[in-house]
Amino acid sequence: MEQNENKYVAVAYDLYAIDETGRHLVERAPENEPFVFLSGFGIALEAFEKELVELQTGSNFDFTLTTEQGYGLYDEERVLELDRDLFTIDGRFDRERIFIDAIVPLQNQEGDRFMARVIDIRDQVVVVDLNHPLAGKELNFQGTVVENRPATDDEIQKLIRQLTGEGCGGCGGCGGDGGCNADGEGCGKKGCGNCHQ
Repeated sequence: MEQNENKYVAVAYDLYAIDETGRHLVERAPENEPFVFLSGFGIALEAFEKELVELQTGSNFDFTLTTEQGYGLYDEERVLELDRDLFTIDGRFDRERIFIDAIVPLQNQEGDRFMARVIDIRDQVVVVDLNHPLAGKELNFQGTVVENRPATDDEIQKLIRQLTGEGCGGCGGCGGDGGCNADGEGCGKKGCGNCHQ
């Protein structure tokens, strides 16, 4: 592969998370709805991309990423207690969107955005976890390369527009549901959990 060549890669896989409790299936991208990424843009985990980018269409794969290659160690300091008033609308607590295990978008004073999982709701605070759901786990990917070819200029330009927030409502990311990208490419519906960062 030429150093500057971006690849269009579509893969079907089963993703297993491995931790002290064992090995658990956490995500499946079937062949009829594969995970698609363009190489060289940081869409997929770097080690995941490196394992796949040189494989030919039809190749099978089975590899495991270490915790460090995946989403890092679980960090207790990323569990925060936030004032319950932050989650009120018109003076009422937003029970419709704020519940245990809900994924909620947050923004800090610098304007950085985060996805957080609600892990507890108390009288005065809502406890959220900013760790990636797969933090602290090894990741085993087993699957098949559905397609691997050079990306077209149109695909590259489309992805750049999505990454800069043009043409998708300006959210700058899918927020975990693929909503800014109707065809599932780029930030897409799946993504090794990347869309929850």
